[in-house]
Amino acid sequence: MTFVDLGVPAPLVRALAADGKFQAFPIQQQTLPDTLTGRDVLGRGKTGSGKTLAFAIPLIARLAENRNPRLSRTPRGLVLAPTRELATQINAVLEPLAAACGMGTTTIFGGVSQKHQVEALRAGVDVVVACPGRLEDLLSQGALTLDGVEVTVLDEADHMADLGFLPGVTRLLAQTPPRGQRMFFSATLDNGVDKLVKRFLHNELLHSVDEPTSHVSAMTHHIFEVPAEEKKPLVKALASGTGKRILFTRTKHQAKKLAKQLTAGGTPAVDLHGNLSQNQRDRNLAAFGGGDVRVLVATDVAARGVHVDSVELVVHVDPPAEHKAYLHRSGRTARAGSSGEVVTVMLPEQRKDTQALLRKAAIKAEPLTVTSDSAAVTELVGEVAPYVTPAVQAAPQHSGGAGSRSGGRSNGRRSRPGQGARSQGRRRRAHQPSGSRG
Repeated sequence: MTFVDLGVPAPLVRALAADGKFQAFPIQQQTLPDTLTGRDVLGRGKTGSGKTLAFAIPLIARLAENRNPRLSRTPRGLVLAPTRELATQINAVLEPLAAACGMGTTTIFGGVSQKHQVEALRAGVDVVVACPGRLEDLLSQGALTLDGVEVTVLDEADHMADLGFLPGVTRLLAQTPPRGQRMFFSATLDNGVDKLVKRFLHNELLHSVDEPTSHVSAMTHHIFEVPAEEKKPLVKALASGTGKRILFTRTKHQAKKLAKQLTAGGTPAVDLHGNLSQNQRDRNLAAFGGGDVRVLVATDVAARGVHVDSVELVVHVDPPAEHKAYLHRSGRTARAGSSGEVVTVMLPEQRKDTQALLRKAAIKAEPLTVTSDSAAVTELVGEVAPYVTPAVQAAPQHSGGAGSRSGGRSNGRRSRPGQGARSQGRRRRAHQPSGSRG
């Protein structure tokens, strides 16, 4: 079905067409007839199924239809999302639709200065896309009110109903007008979602285009078993192809270390994890999305919400802790009708846990014992990208000339070689922003 067939207003149809979107995906076909009329909806669809447009279109259409004026500090639409990256990507989908109807949007999340966010709210915006932590901060400061919200969206509802998010999400939803339209969307509908549904949705309709564990048919899953000494060469080989690929690790330290190792070995890579500032995250994602680098090494912060076109391979460098993480990580490839490959790298001692995880995820794949130069690996990687000489880091400039101590001895002790660099590194780390509250 086309968006015209579904009754999407003409300005939005034109904006969608300008972006090459004419045919609606199943989740959009099911939900739009109800959401465009103002009904509350609970929507479930696998990662990459088109959920963002499924709520973005009716959100903008309803606000345009109501024609209420834009007021300072009083947004009319609210989208809640669990991560900064997801909030940014939702806003990128919403912006052209809002602009087509003469409306404006903004994002609110932690990890960056609140100054520009407060200024945007003061000037007046129609739609706010926010992470709960910073939004609650700004509400407590009086920077905005949710009294005028006509349409509220909860994206990644299962994650937002996790124990850490649930109290804040509940407080925020309670501040929106009870008779406004509300839409909850997610790949799975578990955890505390039922509590939120019972309290905040009215006469809602459930639309589910697949089972909670269903996965994309165009996604091929591989389990590569390697001894510990072969794991590093295998991961390097999997990263060496010419297409875009995302490598998932369990910890921030592993992600940073692996990205550096790959880059030093001639395969440019960037990392994405909670220890990066928002500017660093944006810069690394832009480099990966724009094609400057082909490899993104990430923790689970990228498993939800990060959409980059044409990711051909996802590698679980470490099997995830639970099956939902596997599905969300894997969902970064084979999106919007494209195909993709998923590899889980497994040590022999991880076989039992990994197979249990895959059973829960309803994934059928037989473990294959490989090395980095096995035929199965070579075939999967395909053409190997040319070696890229690592950029030489400029040496730090010191005043005082060669041999100068720039301040002399400290406490009468002579510093050991490298001691100053280590202490500077500690000071830098002490001031480095941690992950966003949002």
